[in-house]
Amino acid sequence: MRTDSTDGTGDTDRTGGTEGGNGTGGARGRHGDDPSGLHRIEGYLLWSAEVARARREAGGFTEHLPWLTTAQREEVERVYVADRLRLSRETLRRIVDRAAELREEYAARYRELRRRCVAAAVVGGGAAAGALGAAAYLAR
Repeated sequence: MRTDSTDGTGDTDRTGGTEGGNGTGGARGRHGDDPSGLHRIEGYLLWSAEVARARREAGGFTEHLPWLTTAQREEVERVYVADRLRLSRETLRRIVDRAAELREEYAARYRELRRRCVAAAVVGGGAAAGALGAAAYLAR
């Protein structure tokens, strides 16, 4: 499910979910866990902080341009905030994608290690059983 919402700058959030960009798009997460809305609230608060930070930086940037008219200042701030939030979304998307890649890599490595451990246990158990059988045979 995809929800588009605005962040107060006229930009639309297209991260695939809530304004926080966690991508759950519903009550249940990717792995079937139920975040009870806490992850969505956290994402919303983090994104709101990012929007506020972008607006503060835009204001600081335009303070260094005293020759701008009020309308020009507002336009520069709007463009600055929009660009900053676009970059933040792109960065967040790359981080989310990389985290998913790493999760799959680690899961594959874990499966391989588990397979090796089971194989070693079976071989070790077979060797122990064979040694006990041979010892019992020789003890006769």
